[in-house]
Amino acid sequence: TIITKVQQRLKDWVYYDGPITGYYGEQTTTAVIKFQRKHGLNAEGYLGPLTLEKIGISAHSSPAYQNSNDLNLLAKCVYAEARGEPYAGQVAIAAVVLNRVKDPNFPNTISGVIYQPWAFTAVDDGQINLQPNQTAYNAARDALNGWDPTYGCTFYYNPSTSTNQWIFQKPIVTQIGRHVFCR
Repeated sequence: TIITKVQQRLKDWVYYDGPITGYYGEQTTTAVIKFQRKHGLNAEGYLGPLTLEKIGISAHSSPAYQNSNDLNLLAKCVYAEARGEPYAGQVAIAAVVLNRVKDPNFPNTISGVIYQPWAFTAVDDGQINLQPNQTAYNAARDALNGWDPTYGCTFYYNPSTSTNQWIFQKPIVTQIGRHVFCR
């Protein structure tokens, strides 16, 4: 995957000292930020096309599970669940879907995760059928390319609107906008 390639390159160049896992966690983000600072890029820890180009990886590489249907459905989920949230929060929603795809406790496809019964309010109330905007597509692509601002979370909720007591027991990793991300 792109993340494996990024980790290997950054390890070769002594920006990254962790294991090559293909997981875009905190260690990889820190290494990317160091690389970006050194090369005069915007140091956000985000693997955009310019950063990937400087690392020497084609931005057109993509995970094996990505196709136009996956991208469209992921963008619909982002738009339905997170329109109005900061951009990183929109990427985070897509990252949660992808983290679930990788987790053996969830379905192993994007559509399986999104349409799992009672998993997403936007599916239950029909908002999944709204037409996503370009920002939602960009956020979905960024998550597919490895940006995970949740550090591997598989759950999120809005503490102002959630009534599910079960979710409140999950350990919180971060908050982005109005959503809390947890494992």
